[in-house]
Amino acid sequence: MKFGPETFGELNAEDYDALHDPGTTEDAVQLIAELSGGPRILEFAIGTGRVALPLAARGFDVSGIEASPDMVAKLREKPGGADLPVVIGDMAEMRPEGEFDHAFLVFNTLFNLTSQEAQVKCFANAAASLRPGGTFLIETFVPDAERTRAQQSVRALRVGFSSVLLEAVVHDAVAQRFDFQRVRITEDGTRLVPLVMRYAWPAEIDLMARLAGLRLAHRWGGWKREPFTAESRMHVSVYEKVSGS
Repeated sequence: MKFGPETFGELNAEDYDALHDPGTTEDAVQLIAELSGGPRILEFAIGTGRVALPLAARGFDVSGIEASPDMVAKLREKPGGADLPVVIGDMAEMRPEGEFDHAFLVFNTLFNLTSQEAQVKCFANAAASLRPGGTFLIETFVPDAERTRAQQSVRALRVGFSSVLLEAVVHDAVAQRFDFQRVRITEDGTRLVPLVMRYAWPAEIDLMARLAGLRLAHRWGGWKREPFTAESRMHVSVYEKVSGS
């Protein structure tokens, strides 16, 4: 199987909400609402609407981009989900018409774009979607130096009386790429759920933003504006569109 923009949704949409809750939704919605600078918000990889729907409930005019029709179908099943405009396609290339006050891409999803070229295009697409002075927020993990030295690993993510979830990963340090295979073993059988991620360090992400005409305005170590330090495991970074870009 070739891992493309729509593959994650094809493999995960059915049980995405049950298995991919980071526990930060309330804090994320609060911070995005405070930073938006206006009513029009664009979510890259809107998925099942975990963040978009609470923002819409607060009165924001939320639109989305999503590569997976399966994820959008789950969004449409939720209260208010049918009202959100969503463009189906690759978030590195597709966008709704008009300008937005704020855009965001959360939960490490930048890294689901599996090449540096695609990630650079995503930043350019975000910049083109924003009004002058508009902002683009991303949330990603900070690559673990110890893990990036290892070529492969296997670990148990969940262990229960009737099921186990294992994760195997092969690391390509040159391509900055993780190839994951998540193995779900239950009484009903075994399911394989692959995932490919191309990680980037914060400094590289900042350079992608600069190439797109965006400048770093804020970086925090969490959704509650915790200081970003050498010990931070994730970062929430906000970029502002430079006037004239």
